[in-house]
Amino acid sequence: MEAKKVLCVVGPTASGKTKLSILLAERYNGEVVSIDSMQIYRGMSIGTAAPTAAEMGRVPHHMVAVAEPGDNWSAARFTAAAGDCIQDILERNKLPVLAGGTGLYLEAVVSGRTFAPGASGGAVRRELELELEAGGIEPLLAQLRAVDPAAAGRLHPADTKRILRALEVYRETGETISRHNEESRRMPDKYDALYIGLAFRDREDMRKLIDRRVDEMLAGGLLEEVRALRDGGTPRSATAMQAIGYKELLPVLDGERTLEQAAEEIKLRSRQYAKRQLTWLRRNPRIHWVYWEKERNFAAALQIATEIITAQGLQ
Repeated sequence: MEAKKVLCVVGPTASGKTKLSILLAERYNGEVVSIDSMQIYRGMSIGTAAPTAAEMGRVPHHMVAVAEPGDNWSAARFTAAAGDCIQDILERNKLPVLAGGTGLYLEAVVSGRTFAPGASGGAVRRELELELEAGGIEPLLAQLRAVDPAAAGRLHPADTKRILRALEVYRETGETISRHNEESRRMPDKYDALYIGLAFRDREDMRKLIDRRVDEMLAGGLLEEVRALRDGGTPRSATAMQAIGYKELLPVLDGERTLEQAAEEIKLRSRQYAKRQLTWLRRNPRIHWVYWEKERNFAAALQIATEIITAQGLQ
């Protein structure tokens, strides 16, 4: 059966994915699916740069503010829910427009590949965490080398989260995470995706925009948003509280650092994250890049994207 077509708008933070995805959804009878690991949480619209109520009123949006901030959504849960949204959009003969900043999730959604089974957070994970606490990471890494040398060689000893995950999968299923991933990669993609990428030609322009956007978020009430999450009972260990812009502001609320210090760290972390996003996206040769000059020109980007879509036969 021929794979259904989807349109993906990708790029680093602050590159304009939300705005262009809305413009393209309006033009091509589409609906937007946010592929962002933090926009799923309610009460985090400022710090995640989630689409505004006005923007979501222009075209239907999915996977925005669908989870409580105290929930901890796994990649598997996210991609399954996003996949359901895409299927629903296609069944209504509309075009899914995936606005994606979280590269791993986007790749999983488009490919339809599953994550290795294993009840993350269950008894096996707790057992592994106790072993980590008692003996450190090296004995666990030695165990992983014995059963899955490929994974052990790929993972840095400081990456405790993924080391525990790889051991968890093996202990629960008897199959290595490396074998699962290799079998998944051999499968054809679930969707026929056309990628439009947004990036600044000059990285310095991107950095300046990110810094400006952090200042705008703080002026728009980001500290109050973090305070509301904390006072509402969201645990500090929650995935939502690990998001850039939230983790750095908690010490401000505790009186342990100044707002100015936190703002500089948020800017630094955001710039570093954008760099990692670009590194991930550059691995995909199918992306058609639209480069911003000094400022973002969405009218020009829409025209270029339209020409690419027409040339690729998406519509």
